[in-house]
Amino acid sequence: MTDSALGNAALWSYGLAAVGFIAFAIRLALGWRSSLRALLLLAAVLATAAWAACGFVVVYHPGAASWLASVAFDALRYALWFAFLGSLLKGAGSGGGGAASGKALSLVAVGLIVTGLAASVLLVESQPFGPRVDGQNPSTTFGARLGLALLGLVLVEQLIRRVHSQAQWAIKPLVIGLGGLFAFDLFFYADAMLFGALDFDIWAARAIAHTLTIPFIAIATARNTGWTIEMHVSRGAVFQSTAVLVSGVFLLAIAAAGYFVRYFGGEWGRAIQIELSFAAFLIFVFIASSGSFRSKLRVFVSKHFFSYRYDYREEWLRFTRTLSAESSEANVQERTVKALADLVESPGGVLWLKQENEQFLPVSRWNMPAIDAVEPAHGCLARFMERTGWVIDLAQYATDREQYAELVPPEWISSVPAAWLIVPLMSGPELAGFVVLASPRAAVDVNWEVLDLLKTASRQAASFLGQIRATEALLEARKFDAFNRMSAFVVHDLKNLVAQLSLMLKNAERHRDNPEFQRDMLATVEHVLERMNHLMLQLRTGAAPVEKPQPTDLDAIVRRVCAAKPGHRGPIELQLTPELATIGHQDRLDHVIGHLIQNALDATTEKGGVTVRLGRDGRFVVLEVADTGVGMTSEFVRDRLFKPFETSKASGMGIGVYESAQYVATLGGQMLVDSAPGAGTRVRVLLPSADVAAAPTAEPKIPA
Repeated sequence: MTDSALGNAALWSYGLAAVGFIAFAIRLALGWRSSLRALLLLAAVLATAAWAACGFVVVYHPGAASWLASVAFDALRYALWFAFLGSLLKGAGSGGGGAASGKALSLVAVGLIVTGLAASVLLVESQPFGPRVDGQNPSTTFGARLGLALLGLVLVEQLIRRVHSQAQWAIKPLVIGLGGLFAFDLFFYADAMLFGALDFDIWAARAIAHTLTIPFIAIATARNTGWTIEMHVSRGAVFQSTAVLVSGVFLLAIAAAGYFVRYFGGEWGRAIQIELSFAAFLIFVFIASSGSFRSKLRVFVSKHFFSYRYDYREEWLRFTRTLSAESSEANVQERTVKALADLVESPGGVLWLKQENEQFLPVSRWNMPAIDAVEPAHGCLARFMERTGWVIDLAQYATDREQYAELVPPEWISSVPAAWLIVPLMSGPELAGFVVLASPRAAVDVNWEVLDLLKTASRQAASFLGQIRATEALLEARKFDAFNRMSAFVVHDLKNLVAQLSLMLKNAERHRDNPEFQRDMLATVEHVLERMNHLMLQLRTGAAPVEKPQPTDLDAIVRRVCAAKPGHRGPIELQLTPELATIGHQDRLDHVIGHLIQNALDATTEKGGVTVRLGRDGRFVVLEVADTGVGMTSEFVRDRLFKPFETSKASGMGIGVYESAQYVATLGGQMLVDSAPGAGTRVRVLLPSADVAAAPTAEPKIPA
């Protein structure tokens, strides 16, 4: 082989590989640490160096003996690398992953066995390159070696996934080096299986590819002098590794079947092989996308590779994410069902919640048909779950009714053939609801671990639903509070209107024949009718005005309000500056001004007087209503006047001043009150002028 340029390249390739691995072995021997892990690493490097040296001899002096020696050392180095990886994976046992490390060691043992088988097959091969002679079966050999490379990748992937993130820096070079080594061999033997013979070009480059991994492995040894790597078990990683391994075994089986079909199929062999490969591809895609298969595989991994079935951290994070997934189209109740169902691989469920009438009703469902039934809160099922807090396994109930001696399932259970578990939602000592879960995709052993997880998760779900219902009740209470507050304002306005009508009827006995009184009476009735229509509209649409604030003439409003108060106790003196306007709602301003004037009239005796002034001070329009009435104490004005339901009048409701001050504040204004007992009261209302663009929330400057 050395006569050709490619032969010379192969000679240099394997020669450099042998020198490189020997040098690396000497370096390891000089830094020897007495440990099994260090011994396995040194042995694996020496075996690789011996394999490269045999490859050099195969190229330099071809012969059966050199080829067989190369094959034997190739199998030996695989076995030693597998053993070294197994020693690293075994370190996870001290971190609580003993069951998982057992799985890793099982993979190593399988690898060693397959290595021996592959070596035995290769030892009888006498023609490594070129076309096969009759009677030889290269696919068996290449398939075995392809399986070894795939198994090596699985072990490397298992190692990196089980290492804590803090320790990945130390182990990453080894993963890259050995991963590249196994990946190249996977490509090498896949090509050999495809074409039925080893490709000499790839075989020549194989040694250089392996030599390139030496720096990575050397860096890893420098970072891990004792190879004491802290590890943990990731269930997701184990599941994915198992899935990869199963996929690899499936593909190997299909490749072997395709070979035999082609070999024994005669003229139709190749066509049948293509059809078989395509059918296998469809089957593989179907299985890989099957939720039932994934569930069964997950249960298998949990039962055989771990002491506990659940990775509680991952389960709790997923459960919480499902409950709080606000972006999900499903509502909170449906997400609750899904969160509980996912814990036990259930494909659906129905949520029942307790109502105010002491009955449980199905309020939400997920992948389950609707149930038209009612479960009483005092029924046998509800009382049993509330007393025991048990998760009811209907399959167990059917075979062991003594376990549920006091339980009599309701009739509607029989109409749900998929019903499997009934999970109580306990809120403290009370049963807030329950979830009926459908039978799982894969058989699940309902043991103490499953029951404890469901009980704990259901309590969190019950608390979550309880908070949601409490929030909804609070929002509803706030709506009623707003409606009641608005109703109080409406009742206050009705009281004022009734007072106006009562005063009009009282004066009608003396002035019914007076034409001027008749005109005032009609105007008052018209005003009352307008106010009542407005109150009806307010009850229907809410307290907030429908129209936007508009420039409003205050002079006209004051005159209209004063004219609508016939028969008042004393004269109303008007000192108004015309053409002063503010931004507001005419009907609301009419109400505020009318209320202030009415309060002044009520507080004033017949010998007293009421004065209404309208002027301007800077950017504000100032409305002042002063009376000579009984007055109020400064403490009452400071602490109680602007609070709802606080009043100094025997027949008052304490709403008018509060409502007026609130509305004035929304316009960017302010209401100021000066009063003293026996000296009367002066109320000043500061409103932004209409010709000044005042911000609605601006804090007005109080004029002196």
